[in-house]
Amino acid sequence: MNLQSFGAAQTVTGSMHLLTLGGRQLLVDCGLFQGGDDLEARNREAFSFEPAGLDAVLLTHAHLDHVGRLPLLVKRGFRGAVYCTAPTAALAETVLLDSARLQVEGYRHDLRRARRQGVPDEQVPPPLYEEEDVHRALALLRPVLTFGETTVVAGVRVTPQRAGHILGSAYLVLDTPDGRLIMSGDLGNRESGLQLDFTPPPPADAIVLESTYANRTHRAWPDTLAEFSAALRASMRQGGKILIPSFAIERTQTILHTLKELMDSGEVPRLPVFLDSPMAARATHEYFEFGDELVPPVRDALQAGEDPFRPGTLHVVNTSAESQRINRYDGPAIILAGNGMMTGGRIQHHLKHHLWKPGTSLIIVSYQSPSSLGGRIVGGADTVRILGEEVAVRAQVHTIGGFSAHADQDDLLAFLEAAGQPHVWLVHGENEVMAEFLPVLAARGLKGDIVPDRQVVDLTGTGFPNGTPPGFHIETRDRAAQTAGGE
Repeated sequence: MNLQSFGAAQTVTGSMHLLTLGGRQLLVDCGLFQGGDDLEARNREAFSFEPAGLDAVLLTHAHLDHVGRLPLLVKRGFRGAVYCTAPTAALAETVLLDSARLQVEGYRHDLRRARRQGVPDEQVPPPLYEEEDVHRALALLRPVLTFGETTVVAGVRVTPQRAGHILGSAYLVLDTPDGRLIMSGDLGNRESGLQLDFTPPPPADAIVLESTYANRTHRAWPDTLAEFSAALRASMRQGGKILIPSFAIERTQTILHTLKELMDSGEVPRLPVFLDSPMAARATHEYFEFGDELVPPVRDALQAGEDPFRPGTLHVVNTSAESQRINRYDGPAIILAGNGMMTGGRIQHHLKHHLWKPGTSLIIVSYQSPSSLGGRIVGGADTVRILGEEVAVRAQVHTIGGFSAHADQDDLLAFLEAAGQPHVWLVHGENEVMAEFLPVLAARGLKGDIVPDRQVVDLTGTGFPNGTPPGFHIETRDRAAQTAGGE
């Protein structure tokens, strides 16, 4: 069982793992790199394998960093089937069409600016893909994977199980002649306010395990609610806008549900809530169809015909003109906008208008890559560059880590405990985090190794002497920026 990772190896983004199993080539996830310029530049690199030679693609879930390069894969020659769960297929359509739209809009903006500066058109990087490329990719989706049921894919028995991360998220159990392999995808936080817990895995020979928060534990859910409520009340006393950058899938729905509960109970005063994310609004509709994956209070509300994601003061913003008018709204308000790491989307416009005002509050509820705009703000930057302009950071910044949709160290260990004595291969984590997790695994009698970037490893082999691949190093980074919020 050979693995070669072309994303989410020694980083937390761009998940793409090529498995060679008995001569078959299966690609697990095909995600977009998100973060700083260096990371995002990798999206334009040629694939180090022949897309047309893949036997199939398996998707664990619909986050952009797991599906965002799928249209590019098809554009460059892949014509096979893409297997996933039904909710993942539904959400992937929303995510990919939005990604294509943003890329085209960004390209047109950059092209206009280049022409004003006399730069030749050909020096402006084109979008990775456009809407027609997305539709070609969507035509290849096969939403036949069902939790607990086995499907044979290119001769490999694949059994998806509930991962508890976002709607439709699955970890994949692959039974091969060489043993049983588990690809974790992204595992969920067992104290999620929205998703049911992950299903305990069966015993396995090897596990490729996400490790985003492998060196820490999240706050307990009641403590997270109390922290969020206190941050809201403190922000309201400031009298300015309350900005909440949020991922469109899972995080936005969790925050909307939490705001509704806090306002309905009187825990926090009622305040206008602007949902400035058309993508999040569209994605929320899928929760009504697949509500059986959600925790009982939310599931029961949906079955009763209620809307658990609609605070009484909610205003859904659709057009760019409506979004611009929010910044002229006189008085305090909560603005919930994408994207979660502030690397793009409408949140950047609100930050440009309000981050420099002392009365503004910025409540961070999502993971912040150290190199992202959000990571620089959390790291204490005095000024940040937003939409081509230097903006002072004078807003009050609150970070709430307990909303994370990712498993923490306790969750990961609980997952591994059910899996027997597998060889554990770590992906989707910062180097420092994974290095701290290796001795934790060793103390429990488990062999752990960090998956190298783009190098082939034998998943049933001996691994590396100390668990770290050749050339492994740890960059010095601000710890707060690495752990703030949660994807």
